[in-house]
Amino acid sequence: MNPAPRLRITALELFEAPVALRMPFRFGVVTMTHARQAWVRAVVALEDGRRAAGAAAEIMGPKWFDKNPALSHEQNIDQLREVLHLAAQAYLSDAAPDTAFGHFARHHDAHQRAAAARGHNPLLASYGPALVDRAVLDALCRALGVGFDAAVRDNQPGLGARHPAFADLDFGAFLAGLRPTDRLHARHTVGLSDPITDADVAEPLRDGLPQTLQQVVRRYGHRHFKLKVSGQAAADLSRLQAVAAVLDAEAGDYAVTLDGNEQYTEPGAVGDFLQRLRAEPALRALAARVLFVEQPIARQHAFELDLRERPLPWPLIVDESDGTLDAFVQARARGYQGISSKTCKGVYKSLLNAARCAAWNAEEGAPGRYFMSAEGQPLQPGLALQQDLALVGLIGLTHAERNGHHYVDGMRGRPPAEQQAFATAHPDLYERVRAPDGAELTRVRIRDGLLEFGSLRGPGYASAVLPDFGAMERLRQPAGASPGPRP
Repeated sequence: MNPAPRLRITALELFEAPVALRMPFRFGVVTMTHARQAWVRAVVALEDGRRAAGAAAEIMGPKWFDKNPALSHEQNIDQLREVLHLAAQAYLSDAAPDTAFGHFARHHDAHQRAAAARGHNPLLASYGPALVDRAVLDALCRALGVGFDAAVRDNQPGLGARHPAFADLDFGAFLAGLRPTDRLHARHTVGLSDPITDADVAEPLRDGLPQTLQQVVRRYGHRHFKLKVSGQAAADLSRLQAVAAVLDAEAGDYAVTLDGNEQYTEPGAVGDFLQRLRAEPALRALAARVLFVEQPIARQHAFELDLRERPLPWPLIVDESDGTLDAFVQARARGYQGISSKTCKGVYKSLLNAARCAAWNAEEGAPGRYFMSAEGQPLQPGLALQQDLALVGLIGLTHAERNGHHYVDGMRGRPPAEQQAFATAHPDLYERVRAPDGAELTRVRIRDGLLEFGSLRGPGYASAVLPDFGAMERLRQPAGASPGPRP
């Protein structure tokens, strides 16, 4: 194993652009109809003189990082802008060279304190470093002329004891033992307002893409699904019966996960709902295919009670509760078995939790007891989608929630030359189509429910090309995004 190179971060530039959704996405208590996407461009200089630029992207989705009902969607987006600016300022404040992971370790705790002083929770605060770290990793890989998989397996970022949360794990052995995949099942999200059959459509879309769940299954061949639940048992059971009728008839040997999006306040209500689901005759086939339940309990209550005191029919994983580096340790102690991987929470956090799963399963002699799931916001085609796919492919996951291809029309809105460049560089992941309105678009390619992404293994972090930064605007500096105390 080669020693991790040290580098200086010489520049960090922040950008944003609008994202238009083709159909509303309802999850939890919010319906998203539009958003913004953020980009970070990093320039690094290695000690041997090599220099390179890299980038990262992530949607700025409202009402997930902070679900305070007193905040508007725009205030949520301002919060994300603020933590990005805070992270960039922190990483540029110290010009001393370090490994890529060393820069993260050097600034993580201080950044969390600075964000907390402005009223931001740990999950929200993590968004800033998550983008900066990926842009720096991309630049490092390009400077070395290697791909993300190879760089991480050789531990070129330098993961290890530089931060206490990483100190008790043998990252050299863990990373070297990873066996990346370049294909996985796209787990289709069924939002709470998504039409299930054609009879549910009030206004058909005219963009040539599927609108209903039934159309989605027939178009993409999905076999994995993520079903949102609202916390209203009667309404959820009725809607799940409609979903099951389609999946039982159309989806073959399918699998599902349930996402509670923090709609419950205590495990008893969750257990009651899940038992009712299992007992419903029309849901028998669907219930037999549930893999896990994602974050049904609100984050402020999620770790208050031990889930083992009342066994549940399926494992529970944490998602929104995963704000700190020790969240999975806390979750394990309360009976949770899994945790989500999301690039918006940090690439190093995902690798840390994957290493924990391996170590804990070996310690308990129970392969598969502790696991990671691949979840995601509406990841946009381009850097955001590609970097997340590369990460979950590296840690060996076989299916991942993907919904950007459904709620957003490919790369619509990005410059034509940029769209063409990504499609040319990554023809296994994208396809070029002419939309009904005549626009030439780059869209995500899904066949038999699978995403193929072997082309992401070239030099850099999962992309042979970079976006057109000239077609973006500079990330706005919010005047005052601090939300104050939660009501």
